[in-house]
Amino acid sequence: MHWARLQEGRGIPAEIRAQAPADPWGFDPAAFRAPEVAVDTPSRAAALAFLAEPGTVLDVGCGGGTAALALAARATHLTGTDTQQDMLELFAADAAARGIPHRTVLGTWPQTAAAAGTADVVVSHMVLHNVVDLPPFVTALSAAARRGVVVEMMCRHPMAWLDPLWEQFHGLRRPPPATEVDAVAVLRECGIEPDVIRWERRTLPPADPEWVTRRLCLPAERLPEVAAALSGLDRPNLLATLTWTV
Repeated sequence: MHWARLQEGRGIPAEIRAQAPADPWGFDPAAFRAPEVAVDTPSRAAALAFLAEPGTVLDVGCGGGTAALALAARATHLTGTDTQQDMLELFAADAAARGIPHRTVLGTWPQTAAAAGTADVVVSHMVLHNVVDLPPFVTALSAAARRGVVVEMMCRHPMAWLDPLWEQFHGLRRPPPATEVDAVAVLRECGIEPDVIRWERRTLPPADPEWVTRRLCLPAERLPEVAAALSGLDRPNLLATLTWTV
C-alpha cells in the first residue's frame, strides 16, 4: 500500500537510533495542554455539528485533550486514549478541573478500541501520520462512532520539514512524505468518503532546538548547530479536516 510504504520510510534507521543519547520519540505533556479557551477551527466546527444534541466524545490519541476539551460545552462525557500515561493524566486533570465526566484508556489504537467503547462522536487529531497500517485504524474509528468521525492532520507529514537536517547531520535522504491526499485514498479504499477541508493554522509554536536535537538522535553538545540550521527552515502550516458520518 502506498501510504504504508511512505510511512515506513519515516522511521529512524537502527544504526542512527542506536547512537541516540535520549528517546527521540518522547513528547513533553506540558506542550500539549489544552488551551483554556478553545480555538475555533474547521475541526472543532465539524465535531460541534455532530453534537447539535449533546453527546459523548471519544478522543483517540488525545494527548492533553485539546480536541475533546474544545467540545466541553456540548459533551456529556469524554473518553481519551493515548500511548503515554502522563498525557492521560494531563487530560484527566484538565477534564476534572472543568467538571466534565471522563475516563482514560492507555494503549495503542485500535488495540484499545474494545476498552474505549463507543461514543457519539470520535475525534482524532494529529495522529494519522503516526500510523503505518491505516485501514484498521480508520475502520475502528468508524466502528466506535454513533454519529460521526472528525480527523485532523497536517497536509504532509508533520516531521517532513526536518528532512534537510537528517541529510545535513546524518547523510540520510528521506523519501517523499505522505499527505492528506494519500490518507483520503486509504479511506476511500475502506469504503469511507470523507468531506475534506484544507485550512491554515494561524500560528505555529516556536521550534524548540533542544527537542529537535533529541529527535535527530544527536547529543546535547550539537544543539548550537541544530539551532543555527533551524533558522533557515520553513515549517508547514497547512492542515486538513477529514469528516465522515457513520
